[in-house]
Amino acid sequence: MADQVAEGLLSPFLRKQRLGAVKPYLNGRILDIGCGSGALAGMIDPALYVGIDIDETSLNRAKFDFPRHLFDSFPPVVTENFDTVVSLAVIEHVPDPTIFLTSLSQYLNNDRTARIVVTTPHPSVGWVHEVGASIGLFSQHASEEHEKLLDQNTLFEVGRCAGLVLVDYKRFLFGGNQLAVFKSARMK
Repeated sequence: MADQVAEGLLSPFLRKQRLGAVKPYLNGRILDIGCGSGALAGMIDPALYVGIDIDETSLNRAKFDFPRHLFDSFPPVVTENFDTVVSLAVIEHVPDPTIFLTSLSQYLNNDRTARIVVTTPHPSVGWVHEVGASIGLFSQHASEEHEKLLDQNTLFEVGRCAGLVLVDYKRFLFGGNQLAVFKSARMK
């Protein structure tokens, strides 16, 4: 999936809102899954950041804009651990959110403060996203690539099935987007 901010009149605004929502949860060493063109990297010390994306065009842009940060198209080896794993507007694009969260949890360090932070549109505004994408307000590609929009209960459940505990949940952008923060269920 190409970086969704590249298309859609309101996409840069949406990205800025997502970044603002996750900022209070950024701690320590950061793994950014689905980093796109690296917007989150601009908020993090290069020594503490690793960005991963499958879209080469987005990665090339990120590497150009943030040459001191590390970007790759493949996740690091699982033995590498992070304090915070961030995935903004990605979970709705994966076929199995439980498997996705399970894979992200493998990168958390063994500390009680380690967290996974995700954002995703709320299902109640799915129709708004579809209509907005059809008229160029939002990314058409992102809208077409949505697998499933998850609500709070579904996020809680997929987290539980992945061995995670939902420790914080907020809706933002007039309730149209969600922030979910998970920790490992093993860490009390």
